[in-house]
Amino acid sequence: MTPNLKHLHPYPFEKLAQLKQGIIPPIDKPHIALSMGEPTHATPHLIQEALLTHLHGLANYPTTKGIPELRQTIAGWISRRFKIPAEAVNPETQVLPVNGTREALFSFAQCLIDSTKNLPVVIMPNPFYQIYEGAALLAGAEPYYLNTVEDSGYLPDFDAVPDEIWQRCQLIYICSPGNPTGSVIDQAGHEKLLKLAEKYDFVIASDECYSEIYDDENNPPPGLLQTAYNMGNTAFKRCVIFHSLSKRSNAPGLRSGFVAGDAEILKHYFQYRTYHGCAMPLPTQHAGIQAWRDERHVIENRRLYREKFSAFIDILGDVCTVIKPPASFYVWLKIPLPAASPFSKGGLRGISDTEFAKQLFAQQNITVLPGSYLSRDFDGINPGLNHVRIALVAPLDECIDAAQRIKIFLNSL
Repeated sequence: MTPNLKHLHPYPFEKLAQLKQGIIPPIDKPHIALSMGEPTHATPHLIQEALLTHLHGLANYPTTKGIPELRQTIAGWISRRFKIPAEAVNPETQVLPVNGTREALFSFAQCLIDSTKNLPVVIMPNPFYQIYEGAALLAGAEPYYLNTVEDSGYLPDFDAVPDEIWQRCQLIYICSPGNPTGSVIDQAGHEKLLKLAEKYDFVIASDECYSEIYDDENNPPPGLLQTAYNMGNTAFKRCVIFHSLSKRSNAPGLRSGFVAGDAEILKHYFQYRTYHGCAMPLPTQHAGIQAWRDERHVIENRRLYREKFSAFIDILGDVCTVIKPPASFYVWLKIPLPAASPFSKGGLRGISDTEFAKQLFAQQNITVLPGSYLSRDFDGINPGLNHVRIALVAPLDECIDAAQRIKIFLNSL
């Protein structure tokens, strides 16, 4: 890894801190943080109680594989949530607990990529969660960015990938529901990708950590294993999914999630993790058992996000176009480009995403994330330009206050 460290880009929040450096926002306006996808809804009591009840487990070394009850609970949740027969998910061979999806999404590439073979490529959406890129670079692979733009509904166009790239691809990261767009890959999209994986023999890493934050209670986003099973791929070959309690259960500090899928891949990943030293503490495992068994708090969580989206869009809808995503808690706001503004050059262009974020903080004490910090220039475009990511994670009253201040800011342009 060491020679590849120089290829890593600064993390988005590091760049955001530099952008805001030296700016003193108005002291009469409380700061509202909408830049980071960190849930602020209350962590359910059942999680907290399980942690406290099992604190004696700190006296024991946890195993990398996790206790059977946790893996069985996770397998049961996968079966219920994605309408897969219970016997199709083997908790002994097809489920591993992980300390949140971030560490797993990163380490998975280190385990999987063979850098000695044919200039390996890792494909990822663009914009993206930067862990995908860092994982690819440190594994000795070339990142290939799959632009997700407005014209395609912010979904990846797998047909746009050249045959030569598919031939070199060892791993593709997909994120559905997407970060930052909230777009959802449907069953047809999964089917197309699964056929490509079979043809070119690469692995699909499906980041599904936002899968439980969706708008339509009767239409949950499909999962990769769900589609694979429906296609007859009942062993989930070349498929690994990543899930977490951070967003679903408002427990980002718990660092609790799982990977599941292809038993042969997970066999090697388990061996890697045994050396990696990332076993989940026993109290955390017991808290996870309670969280994965309960859906009541998740339903309430979705209701709270719907309430915030509705209020936010109602306030801003008459000054800009705000698209309500089918899932996630992000607004991927396309910045209006006024004919003339204080930031124009001769009235020919509007405000950039970085200047938007900078001036919104300076004038209204609101922090959002410039879209260009989440994407790369690729194939002649940067799909994050002229967008900002707004995470509706703050309490309802703060989201309403933020929308009103953003409206004032937009009108000032």
